[in-house]
Amino acid sequence: MEEKKEWYLEYEIHQNRPGLLGDISSLLGILSINIVTINGVEDGRRGMLIRSARDDQVARFRAILDTIDNITVRRMREPRLRDRLAVMHGRYIERDADDKKTFRFVRDELGLLVDFMAELFKKDRHYLVGIRGMPRVGKTESLVAASVCANKRWSFISSTMLRQTVRNQLDEDELEKGHIYIIDGIVSMMRASSRHQELVHDIMKQPAVKVVEHPDIFVRESRYTLGDFDCMIELRNNESEEITYEVVESGFSSFDIS
Repeated sequence: MEEKKEWYLEYEIHQNRPGLLGDISSLLGILSINIVTINGVEDGRRGMLIRSARDDQVARFRAILDTIDNITVRRMREPRLRDRLAVMHGRYIERDADDKKTFRFVRDELGLLVDFMAELFKKDRHYLVGIRGMPRVGKTESLVAASVCANKRWSFISSTMLRQTVRNQLDEDELEKGHIYIIDGIVSMMRASSRHQELVHDIMKQPAVKVVEHPDIFVRESRYTLGDFDCMIELRNNESEEITYEVVESGFSSFDIS
């Protein structure tokens, strides 16, 4: 029995006539292609995950779609993470036009952000994530929720979530596989002792997922660079909010209570 393969199809609707989706669904059925999930992904666009054991049937389906005047196929490919999440949540994750490693979210999209990070966290590997955002926007809470969704344990190396946390050593079980290490870049590099910073450097060498909040301060005050990060996430209260660190001094600021 041939193994079925998944594809992501996205098409733009020029005229949403009655029965359009039914016609496309019927065509898929005739070609023995299964619909896994379907949803609107952007204004006037619909995305679907489809599954078929035969690539030639998928190619035939694409060729037929190209003859339909009411729609234009925009994407037809093996599904990527952003494709799966777009179908699940009905919207695409915004990506920086110049820096493809940077993904942008607003607070209303916390569910999408949690699912996105959970997928990043599932593999045990060296992977460094930076997350930018103003205080109390939901950064740390999202990290914990994503760790739970990914079925991973998490350890705060430094944090201001409930009270300021600064670790100088890890317990033995925290060195096992399946751990997410969460570091507050401001606390670790501007508030903590050299002993704590040595621990941070050791953790950065581990083949595990590390998440650094306030990565710009972390980089400014350490040996690391933004090029060391595999993924950068920006979380804002709204799309127009500017993420700034002007209030960060050696003393107390609102960043001391994230």
